[in-house]
Amino acid sequence: MRLYEVVYILDPALDEGAVTAKLEKFGQLATAQGGEITSVDHWGVRQLDYPVNKLNQGYYFVAQFNAAPEALPEFERIVKLDGEVLRYLLVLNEGEPTNGQSIIAEVHPSARDEDDEDEEEEEEEEDDGSPPEFQGGGGRRRRMEGPPILLLNYKDVATLSRFMTEQGKILPKRTTKVTAAFQRQLGSAIKRARYLALIPYTRRNEG
Repeated sequence: MRLYEVVYILDPALDEGAVTAKLEKFGQLATAQGGEITSVDHWGVRQLDYPVNKLNQGYYFVAQFNAAPEALPEFERIVKLDGEVLRYLLVLNEGEPTNGQSIIAEVHPSARDEDDEDEEEEEEEEDDGSPPEFQGGGGRRRRMEGPPILLLNYKDVATLSRFMTEQGKILPKRTTKVTAAFQRQLGSAIKRARYLALIPYTRRNEG
C-alpha cells in the first residue's frame, strides 16, 4: 500500500448530495483492493484562476488514501470518463496537509535574536536595490524572509506566489538564493498548482 493524494475539481452546479455520492463512488474505486481513506477536505466552490471547460468556478475536494497501485488504473479510468469532473490530479503524498498549508520550521527565540542582530548589521550596509532573498532549504541565507520551509505544499498558493514574478514566472535561483533541491521542488509544485487552476499560467498587466 502507498499513500496517495487526489484533488478533484467538480462542476460547481452539483448539489451537496450529488457531490457526496460521486466522491464516495470514487473513494470505493480507489480503495477497492484493501486500501482506506485517511483524510478528506472539502474546499467548496472556488474561483478558478483561468477558465476550465468554459467555467470560472469549480468545487474543490482533496482526499488522501492508502491504496494498492494495481487499483488505480480503473479508478482513473472512471474519473476521466465522468463529465462532471472538470479536472483532477493524483499524486503520491509526501506529507502535505490537505488544507493547502506548507510545513514551516519553528523559529526559536535564540534564532530570532541572531536574525535581529544580522538585520541591524545589514541596515548599516548600503542598499543595492536588489530583490529580497528567501530561504527554502538547508543553510543560512542573507535577508531571508520568514522561517525555513520544511515541506512545500503545491496547494499553498500564498507561499508559491512569493517565488513568482508579477507576470507569473518562477523566480530564478540566483534571485531567491534557495537550494537547487528546493528550486526543483518549487518548479514541480507550481506546475501542479497551475494545472489545478490555483494559480494562472501567466498574469496580464492591467491598465
